[in-house]
Amino acid sequence: MIHLVELFCDLGFSLFSFLLYSLLALKKAMSTAVTSTSPTPAASPTTPWKRFADAPLLVSKRPKESPAHRGVLHADEPLSFPELHRRMWEPVSPVMAAGKHREGYPVIPGGGEGDVGKNKAPAAASAEGEGSVAACPRVRRRPTRILIPETDVGSGFGEVGKVDSDGEFQAEGCCYGVACRRGNRRVMEDGYGVKTNIRGDSKQAYFGVFDGHGGRAAVDYVSEKLGENIIAALGDLDQKGNGDPEKAIVEGYLTTDKEFLSQEVASGVCAATVLLKDGELHAANVGDCRVVMSRKGVATALTSDHRPEREDERIRIENSGGYISFHHGVLRVQGSLAISRAIGDLHVKDWITSMPETTRLRLTSDCEFLIIASDGLWDKVSNQEAVDAVAKDENFLQSSKKLVDLSYSRGSRDDITVMVVDLRGFAHGGD
Repeated sequence: MIHLVELFCDLGFSLFSFLLYSLLALKKAMSTAVTSTSPTPAASPTTPWKRFADAPLLVSKRPKESPAHRGVLHADEPLSFPELHRRMWEPVSPVMAAGKHREGYPVIPGGGEGDVGKNKAPAAASAEGEGSVAACPRVRRRPTRILIPETDVGSGFGEVGKVDSDGEFQAEGCCYGVACRRGNRRVMEDGYGVKTNIRGDSKQAYFGVFDGHGGRAAVDYVSEKLGENIIAALGDLDQKGNGDPEKAIVEGYLTTDKEFLSQEVASGVCAATVLLKDGELHAANVGDCRVVMSRKGVATALTSDHRPEREDERIRIENSGGYISFHHGVLRVQGSLAISRAIGDLHVKDWITSMPETTRLRLTSDCEFLIIASDGLWDKVSNQEAVDAVAKDENFLQSSKKLVDLSYSRGSRDDITVMVVDLRGFAHGGD
């Protein structure tokens, strides 16, 4: 009896196994019949493609697109493994496929032919239907390099000229000539300002030469504003019955410095100016631009350079809490500037004052001409050498150019600006 029971159990299990196997075989046959209608791959997929068969795909539910949109995968698009591999490794943005682009340039969403580098909205992608794959991410382009113009080394305040392609500049007026040459810097940082016939008086004039550092911001501002501020201050004092040119010059320097500092630009400029009024000459300076006068052929310096090696300047700086150090063979304030006075220089303003030193003298027939120049000249040419060179040539423009060339020939690679002013028409009584 026990043997019969065991026999029926074995038969039941075998029958159940047979039925289960038959169902599995039938399911496999039906699956094979369905997939037989799809194109088969030309070759068996190799191992690398199997990785992508198991990976989830980013698909779109929109209808099948043209071949131009080969970077977009669709759920109803049968793909062979080689085709899947190519598409996944060589995606092409729908925006890039919509139009041609120049090789080597980034394509911005929404751009097409002629739109390379333009930052347009991706309207073309959104117009093709909902559920589309997002357009390619925006490409950040390197900003265009900004070049500071080098054509305006003078000021809008008076007569100006333009620098030629070699970085040289020349200009002349009724009583002066000026020549400039750019040094090794990419941008010319010297400048000048001229104003003649002030208030309709041919005996009144203003001349200035400026040597900037830290960019052109300060020299451009001072070339235009310093003369205006001095003349405006002079007019205010005249109205008050106290037309002292010395006070007007000091006020003009300090006002210009205050205005420029308010712009919070870390640039500075040295200045040397001359105001001619009522038969008197008023020279002023901050920094190492210099004014030299020829009196009967003898050079007379009307200004004194402001540098840390001057004992009085060193004491003033140290009393203000600053220090002077020897850096790269030059004494410098706070290890930075080789001059002790200037307009601007916000970062060291506690020690670099804009208070000018002034000189006044009466013009006579012995006063022949002035040489106002940046340190690009004075570092290579002495005061007397400069006067002698100008005295040999009645043409002040050519004299200015000659001094520029002389300094350059002696090795100066700094910016060089030289202005020569004829004083004979400004002497008292026209003598």
